[in-house]
Amino acid sequence: MHGVLPSRKTSHPPPYTVRGSRLSTHRRRQLQLGALIGCAALFLLLMIPRLFGSSSERIPLGTPEIVVVTLIDEENMSKGYIEKIQENRRYYASRQGYTTFFPNVSDYNIGDFPRSWALVPALRHALTVHPHSTYFFALSPHALIMNPAINLKSHALEKKKLESMLLKERPVVPPDSVIKTFGNLKGDRIDLVLTQDGEGLCQGSLILKRGEWAKFFLDTWFDPLYRSYNFQKAEGHALEHIVQWHPTILTKLALIPHRLLNSYSVDISSRGGKDVMYKDGDFVARFVGCELDQNRDCEKEFEPYYDIWKRSIAGS
Repeated sequence: MHGVLPSRKTSHPPPYTVRGSRLSTHRRRQLQLGALIGCAALFLLLMIPRLFGSSSERIPLGTPEIVVVTLIDEENMSKGYIEKIQENRRYYASRQGYTTFFPNVSDYNIGDFPRSWALVPALRHALTVHPHSTYFFALSPHALIMNPAINLKSHALEKKKLESMLLKERPVVPPDSVIKTFGNLKGDRIDLVLTQDGEGLCQGSLILKRGEWAKFFLDTWFDPLYRSYNFQKAEGHALEHIVQWHPTILTKLALIPHRLLNSYSVDISSRGGKDVMYKDGDFVARFVGCELDQNRDCEKEFEPYYDIWKRSIAGS
């Protein structure tokens, strides 16, 4: 009986069958690796601007660095008064390369609370309208920029200059508040610049730096709980409250000498008397409290300073 012999190998096998399969698998792995590398590169390109947004943010060409914000109350101010206030701000902004923003009190729903509360949502509005500007200078309508040659950045915002002017270890609410300003703040960590008179913090002239902290600060300040407290000085006392009891706000606050940002046109002893009154060459003249005193008239106090300002710019 003959044994079963194995089949004889053909001398003409199919060419490259096994080898070709190996090459296809290798090629697929190369393509997969290339796709992974491409996805990783795209991910990094998208994420790097987010991780380092402060240094890589693209600010549109021509964006003004500073916005001058003045809240107008059309119901309680004459048309001529408003026009003069706007003229003053626009002249200054044009000379310095800034821009202006004139919200109206009636733009905001503040209910039955004092109309001065509208300052806070007005600043929040300004941040939205000018999302790429760096600083927002909020100045009361009852004030005039008397020295338009002063550049706000070099006057009060540059790091070294700001650090040199800081009022350190100063009671937030004079004369004897136990909460005091910090003594080791760095100029580039400051987001809110204010002055202080003999009665307290002065929100009628302030500088706010754009950023997430600014939004947090304004949202905290405008919290319905604080509005419901019916503070005697409304948003002014609410500001003092949150600065004293919110360390995250106090750590970003700089107090600077009063006349750098907020000189007064009248001698009020409780606010600082002659030490805080306007002198020739000062940046601002503010008619503090004129809208709250029935014996005073903001527009009448405004006129002589407006005339001085007009003469000064006519000769410049």
